Amino acid sequence: MNRQPVVALIGATAAGKTALSLSLAEKLNAEIISVDSRQVYRYMDVGTDKIPASLRHEIPHHMIDIADPDEKFTVSDFAEKASHAASRIIARKRIPLFVGGTPFYYNALFHASLNADLPSDSDVREKYEALANSQGAELLHMRLAEVDPETAERLHKNDIQRVTRALEIWDLTGKAPSQVYSEGTKRDYGFDVLYIGLSLPREELFRRIEIRLEQEYHSGFPEETEWLMKHGYDDRFNPLKGLGYKELIDFHRGKTNLDEALEISISRTKAFCRRQQTWFKKFTPAVWFDMSESGHEEEIIEVAKKHIHKEDSPE
Repeated sequence: MNRQPVVALIGATAAGKTALSLSLAEKLNAEIISVDSRQVYRYMDVGTDKIPASLRHEIPHHMIDIADPDEKFTVSDFAEKASHAASRIIARKRIPLFVGGTPFYYNALFHASLNADLPSDSDVREKYEALANSQGAELLHMRLAEVDPETAERLHKNDIQRVTRALEIWDLTGKAPSQVYSEGTKRDYGFDVLYIGLSLPREELFRRIEIRLEQEYHSGFPEETEWLMKHGYDDRFNPLKGLGYKELIDFHRGKTNLDEALEISISRTKAFCRRQQTWFKKFTPAVWFDMSESGHEEEIIEVAKKHIHKEDSPE
C-alpha cells in the first residue's frame, strides 16, 4: 500500500496544542482534524475548550460538532469519518493536520486497531449499563477484569462506555475482547503518521489546568451545563459523564456547591492528564518538544514539512 504521509500534534491537555496548531496549519497549507472525543458533540463548547467558530472560518476544522450529546458515537465512527475528511483534504491539494489528546482515536485511525466487524447488541449493552448504574462502575470493571485482565488493565474503571462495550463483546463472542481484537481482520486507512509531541513539566501542566478551568467556570461553563440539562442532556449520556460536566450536573442538582465542583473537576483533569502522558509515551514514530523552552515553532514546522514531503525528496 502506498501510504499518505500525515502529521499529528499530540500531548497532554493544556500542553499548548491548539495555539500551535493554528500557526502550523497556516504555514503548512493545512486543515485541522480534531482528535477529541468530546469536541465531536454539539452544544458542548465551553467545557471542551472548543476553538471559536470565527477561527474555524479562517482555518477549516473537521470532526467538530458532528453529533448530538445523546447520540451513540463510537471509535469506529470517528476513524471512518476522520479518514474520509483527510482523503477529501488531500484531494483538494491541502494537508490534513490531526490535533488532539484522545489516544484511542489515534490508535483506531493510524494503527489498524479496530476489527472490521465486531458484534453488537443493544440489549446486552443496556444490561451492563444498568448494572453500572445500580451497583457502580467499579463492580462493572471488576467483572471485566475476571474475563479479560488485559483489557481491564487498559481501561479506567470510570470509563463505563468502553468497559460496557468490552463486556458486550465478551457476551456475544464468548472470547476476551483482547483476543477478538488480536484475531480479527483489522482496518488499515493507509496513513503514514508522524507524531509531533508537545511536553511540559507536570507542575506547569497542572498550573495551566487550574487556570483554564477557573476561566471556563467564569466564561459560561456552569450556564452551558444548565442549558444542556434544560434540554434533556444529562449524565444519562456518556459525553456528559466526563470531565467537568458531571461535576456541574451534580452542582445544578444541589449535591455540591460551585467551588467544590471546580475543585473536583481540577482533580479529575489532573488525573486524566497523568494518564495521557503515560499513553502518549508509547506512540511512535514521535518527535517530542519541550514547550517550556521557547523557539521550537520553526523547528516543528520543518520537521512536519520534511515528513509530509519525504516522498518528493531525492533518494
